[in-house]
Amino acid sequence: MRIRARHHATGNLVDIVCANGVIRSVADASSDSPDHEAGWVAPAFFDLQINGCDGHSFNSDKLAREQIRHVVQVCRRHGIGGFLPTLVTASRAALMHGMTTLRQACEQDPELAYAIPGIHLEGPYISPEDGPRGAHPLRHVRPADWDEFKKLQDAAGGRIRLVTLAPEAPGAMHLIERLVQAGVTVALGHTAASPALVRDAVVAGARLSTHLGNGSHALLPRHENYFLEQLASDNLWASLICDGQHLPPSLVNIIQRVKTPERLILTCDAGPLAGCPPGRYREWDQEFDVVAVGKSLECKIVVAASGFLAGSWAFTDLCVGNFVKFTDCTLAQAVDMASAQPRSLLGLPPRSMETGQPADLLLFDWHPGGAFVVRETILQGRRVS
Repeated sequence: MRIRARHHATGNLVDIVCANGVIRSVADASSDSPDHEAGWVAPAFFDLQINGCDGHSFNSDKLAREQIRHVVQVCRRHGIGGFLPTLVTASRAALMHGMTTLRQACEQDPELAYAIPGIHLEGPYISPEDGPRGAHPLRHVRPADWDEFKKLQDAAGGRIRLVTLAPEAPGAMHLIERLVQAGVTVALGHTAASPALVRDAVVAGARLSTHLGNGSHALLPRHENYFLEQLASDNLWASLICDGQHLPPSLVNIIQRVKTPERLILTCDAGPLAGCPPGRYREWDQEFDVVAVGKSLECKIVVAASGFLAGSWAFTDLCVGNFVKFTDCTLAQAVDMASAQPRSLLGLPPRSMETGQPADLLLFDWHPGGAFVVRETILQGRRVS
């Protein structure tokens, strides 16, 4: 397979030759006819936080392998070659079912296992307060519990790689230390912690702020608050939802200038209702509205009772395009934030456009200031979208 497009990092027109699932060469475009052609080529995206889409939720107590495969296929249409299925605050029975179903699906289907190298547990050890709790159901928020986590990890077959929690949750500091010892990456999120507790969590081993700037009170103390404390910490990476709804462009720009592009990760945080038409839906034991945004074709997902955002309606491709529009960062930097950097944080093998690397590629069209349009996703040298 010969792919011809502009290299996302250099802008040069290149030919990438793939065989047996591996990149065999990357060189200036030749006179040979390509098998696939697009404006640009980059490594396929990897997203830390996908809750589902099209009405399918990884939290559902009826989650089945067919639904997992559907979410994987939809993600591929948006250039996402791999992701962490994200299970949020729920009953123990629902979380156990989700972990077990994901484990079994990966054990039985190598293609799903390749797309899903880990799981993200977001909650249930979070703040019970309105605002920081976000769309997570209050009745299932509970103290941090290593024994419960161990049972979930066993059900998942050891696949939980990322846990988001609030450091003020009872037992959280002990759990952070145990998770770090077990090789699980710890993120802070959905928290109302004091700055001192944020600092203690970093010392204990927390490495990431989950969707920084969201899952927060509407009003914060002017100087001493958990947002600024996380923003200022050089030891915390940050993930951002850059769908145009969760954060204003000015704040995205401020965060990237403080954190620097090397410590940022782009996530879409696609909700179970991502891609669904406008209307009222019921998920996670509560009602949500999918609301059209202005005259655009995009929507947002909100909790019907409070108006709080509940994950994103969009996917990673939109977030990457928006990030370049909102900041002075390059396309190459934005792509790295959505591909190489999340894998690096989790200790997963890299995916780069170099000889010998797996042929996991994204073909897309893009113009500075314009839309980011995915044309094809190629995984292990095969077209999958």
